[in-house]
Amino acid sequence: MSIRKQIILPKHNQLLEQMGENIKLARKRRKLTTIQVAERADIARSTLYLIEKGDPSVAFGGYFNVLRVLGLQDDILKLGADDELGRKLQDLELLK
Repeated sequence: MSIRKQIILPKHNQLLEQMGENIKLARKRRKLTTIQVAERADIARSTLYLIEKGDPSVAFGGYFNVLRVLGLQDDILKLGADDELGRKLQDLELLK
């Protein structure tokens, strides 16, 4: 079984990089070292480094565990919560 690399467009990759930077800043605000966060998230320190860079090759679970360690796990619920496009499509269907 081969692992397929995810292809991310440059403009979308910038979003991942910003998310990684936000995670890094959250860690630093809490005065936690990379070793502390990696151990508590049960990931390798090198994986935490990739997460803080916004690397798309890291599994979603790795990102979630780091957010959990930082006390930000509920931020996951914000993903897709404001579905503006979906509401517009639904409203168009309701107008028919």
